[in-house]
Amino acid sequence: MPTTSEADAVRLLVVEDHPLFRDALVGVIARAFPNAEIFQATSIDSALDILAAKGPVDMILLDLSLPGTTGLLGTFRVRVAAPKSALVIVSAYEGARIVRCAMSLGISGYIPKSTPKAELVQSIRSILEGEVYVPKRLHGTAATRRAGAEIQDLFRELSRLTSQQLRVLDMICRGLQNKHIAYELDISVTTVKVHVTEILRKLGVRSRTNAIVKLSRLDLTRSEHRAPVPPRRSGTAPQS
Repeated sequence: MPTTSEADAVRLLVVEDHPLFRDALVGVIARAFPNAEIFQATSIDSALDILAAKGPVDMILLDLSLPGTTGLLGTFRVRVAAPKSALVIVSAYEGARIVRCAMSLGISGYIPKSTPKAELVQSIRSILEGEVYVPKRLHGTAATRRAGAEIQDLFRELSRLTSQQLRVLDMICRGLQNKHIAYELDISVTTVKVHVTEILRKLGVRSRTNAIVKLSRLDLTRSEHRAPVPPRRSGTAPQS
């Protein structure tokens, strides 16, 4: 397997807010692909800014849990902005339902953060060659496939929104009011209201609350954050 060749002269974007893991991932990629051009972003918005400024990239490696977005909505925004790039989720979450729903976006791979370095490099090479990579243990069941199909229906509705409307929707899901959205996007409140009206119409809902509830299906990691704490034995201290 070549380590230095024209095939290694690829352009990659790593989107990860945790500095230690980002540095480690970039380091592994740089050693395996010494001719690669690697861009780094810490949020969905900064990733979109890089794509707009630098042009197309061959692969985007994206963390599933990033600040300033709601679950897979951020991933969907990146997919819309870079439809020809291989989009790969690199996540600490390994639940089959999460993987199946993420794959319904038409992404090129799902790589757990626990993946050994050698396997990580091989998976990236495979994806760059046009394959789709998902560890066999994460393929899921019939139930998770149904969950993925339901999410795919929502993605079809979201595809009717413009990139700016998707950004506004992301802010709505984060609880921002119109004046705050206007400030963040440097547009008028009136323009925000127009966007909100169109978003509600295209999603077939009557209020912002209905939109938030509908989009909550994309926030797949919430249940994992709220996993019940197992009961501890009497007289033992909780572990930190």
